[in-house]
Amino acid sequence: MAQEKEPVFILCDQVRECAFALHKYLRHGHKEKIYENGLANRLRKVGVTVHQQPSLSVFDEDGALLGDLDVDLLVADELIVELKAVKTLLNEHVAQLLGYLRASRKEHGLLINFGAHVLQIKKYALSKDLDTNSEL
Repeated sequence: MAQEKEPVFILCDQVRECAFALHKYLRHGHKEKIYENGLANRLRKVGVTVHQQPSLSVFDEDGALLGDLDVDLLVADELIVELKAVKTLLNEHVAQLLGYLRASRKEHGLLINFGAHVLQIKKYALSKDLDTNSEL
């Protein structure tokens, strides 16, 4: 019997499919904001809740509010999507997404690069228990 996917993985599949279709249509060479608007539009058209540039609260380990950060997309209030339009992804881009996950206390994130000839998508999960990350 096939195991059912967790809802966050279904969300990731939806984001990947929309991102691939958008990249196939627009290709590379546009500003990041164009891809952000396009991906948000396509996700909304398939019924996925998405917020562009939402402010997420950053907390210290004792729960004190430190401030807010703005992520590119927040999908279904649980998946952070960080978009890039660069030739290749760098370690700094990964660090940025992982920092967003830690600071906002979200567990799952996608790093998507529309700037390369081939669409790049990387999934990251931050374990809340171990404060470690894994690339999926």
